[in-house]
Amino acid sequence: MDSISVPPAIDHVDVNGAPCRVWRKGSGRPLAFLAGHGGLPKWPAFLDRLAETHEVVVPSIPGYPGGLGHTKLDSQLDWILAVRDLLNGCGLEAGDTLLAGSGPGASFALEVAALWPHKVGRLALIAPWGLFDEAEPMTDPWAQRLPELPGMLCADPENWNALKAAPEGANSIEWPIEQTRALEASARAFWPLGNSGLERRLGRVQAPALLIWGAEDRILPRSYAERMAAGLGGPARLEVIEGAGHLAELDKPADVARTIEAFFA
Repeated sequence: MDSISVPPAIDHVDVNGAPCRVWRKGSGRPLAFLAGHGGLPKWPAFLDRLAETHEVVVPSIPGYPGGLGHTKLDSQLDWILAVRDLLNGCGLEAGDTLLAGSGPGASFALEVAALWPHKVGRLALIAPWGLFDEAEPMTDPWAQRLPELPGMLCADPENWNALKAAPEGANSIEWPIEQTRALEASARAFWPLGNSGLERRLGRVQAPALLIWGAEDRILPRSYAERMAAGLGGPARLEVIEGAGHLAELDKPADVARTIEAFFA
């Protein structure tokens, strides 16, 4: 059977008493992925490609599709501890974890690597949030009208629309509520303008890091990638993906997955 047609296994981890979905697929060295803005209501092609070489573990951040409990999280530390507990609940507490993420998820990956450096072996980070430059501010994703948001997040807006379109058989009332909840969750953690003070902690990150940026990113200026690479305590390199927007993993799933696989090999 074609591996792409096989759905991931589903489990749940409790974080602060709230269930968070965990997807697993593939075999090999575990690779954890923390989703970008809006979360993952569906398993995307990008993760299928990674699952060809790794056991891909995708825990849902509280408030994202598949996860609850975001209203219990107030401070940045609350969120970081929740993500740490989520990863531990997935059995990834032993250390030397391959940790990847996008946007907010990439920011949380960096926070975990900064506070618990012994837990993370390598980082693959797609346009991480957490920095702020008054001269070049991040585009405010919460200020966009909903019809404009797909074009801000993806080079091809249809890639976002396809991810967010309700599948056949989905609860027509619950589906849009879940998508709105995901945007609220990232706002609770990163508003205003994605600034979490991460820059002060970057020097604590010792794990080698791969920064991935879409060449057509309309949310984060390329200068943020350069500042982040310069601030990290460990070695870092930047890869720019042509034809991709902020959520590069949706626009160019094969290219992004191939870049991550090569770095984690």
